[in-house]
Amino acid sequence: MSSTQQRNITLNKCLAIVFSIIFFEFLIMGVSLGTLPEYVHRNLGYNNITVGLVIGLQYLATLLTRHLAGESADTKGGQITVSIGLGLSALSGFFCLLSLWFNSYHLSSLVLLLIGRILLGIGESYLVIGIFAWGFRLVGQKNTGKVMVWNGLGMHGGMALGAPLGILLQTKMGLSISFAAIMLLPLISFLITNLLPKISMQDLEKRLPFYKAIKLVWRAGSGLALASIGFSGIASFITLYFLQRGWADASLALSAFGAGYIVMRLFFAHFPDKFGGARVAIFCLTIEAAGQLLIWQAPNGIFAMVGAILTGCGMSLVFPSFGQLAIKKVSADNRGMAMAAYNAFFDLGMGVTAPIAGLIAGGVHYEYIYLLGGIAAIIGMVLATREFFNDKAAVVIANL
Repeated sequence: MSSTQQRNITLNKCLAIVFSIIFFEFLIMGVSLGTLPEYVHRNLGYNNITVGLVIGLQYLATLLTRHLAGESADTKGGQITVSIGLGLSALSGFFCLLSLWFNSYHLSSLVLLLIGRILLGIGESYLVIGIFAWGFRLVGQKNTGKVMVWNGLGMHGGMALGAPLGILLQTKMGLSISFAAIMLLPLISFLITNLLPKISMQDLEKRLPFYKAIKLVWRAGSGLALASIGFSGIASFITLYFLQRGWADASLALSAFGAGYIVMRLFFAHFPDKFGGARVAIFCLTIEAAGQLLIWQAPNGIFAMVGAILTGCGMSLVFPSFGQLAIKKVSADNRGMAMAAYNAFFDLGMGVTAPIAGLIAGGVHYEYIYLLGGIAAIIGMVLATREFFNDKAAVVIANL
């Protein structure tokens, strides 16, 4: 076996482990999204704005702790950062169970659920940034795009399967089992982390502050935030949209998004490296906009499913495309903080959109959420187009 083949096997093994860690963690995200909206709305009797608050609070907690996660990843290392994230995620499941046990006291139950969502948001922050930093160091600079791709596959694959899994567990065994899964699944990810090589951290004289990282990645991050609005609408309200319209298979709508996302990642993951991040982002945001507008005008559940698939296809390569632009000016030792800043824009889009979408929907107009997502994707496409022409101009100037 040649040395190149050995390196490829090592790389593929590393990527498979990274995928597995993220996948089992994000199953709990899917379980949450598949069960919590209906639980808050029907069992606890709260309105759609509160549903949006419960869903969005996780992403707000993630947003507010990204800088801490980035600092941890660059100073303490990916292993410790990932372990912190998984521990907090498991603890969030315990608070969900407490919320269920106190469901006769609606306000107390809601408060416990919100605490669980906050813990899950912080856990997700540490986990994702930690695994990025760990993976980047293991695979080297030339393969950072692959880490982003397989990270995303684990995230959305887990969420896509988690939503129907949560509803299945709830239907067959009760909601307590679904919430228990939130507590137990991170433990599987923790066991898998032992398969990754440990890396000692170097003491650097200068670390990249979070505010400087924001300045470096804000253009790419803004495009990502706009793209995330479409996903937030699907994640937060697609099940209620289907139920309100009387359409069947509500839980599969999130899975449809995940299916489109995964197929694009599997077959076209090399496109950002081959054609450039800005060009691929333009193409993907066009597809996402079409998907969102299709959901907005869907006459039945089948058309809405197709819209969710298109949204997933479009969203799939947006992250690595803009991510390629985000980290190209950052040293390898500071990429944990750079990715923390970049991911913060995704959290901002998710965290702000969910409660705003609930307000826009009121009690009956869920379709307006997807009109908002379509408009946001079009604006993101304009930003990507600007980046494309800026890169073209830079190349022309460099060749003069």
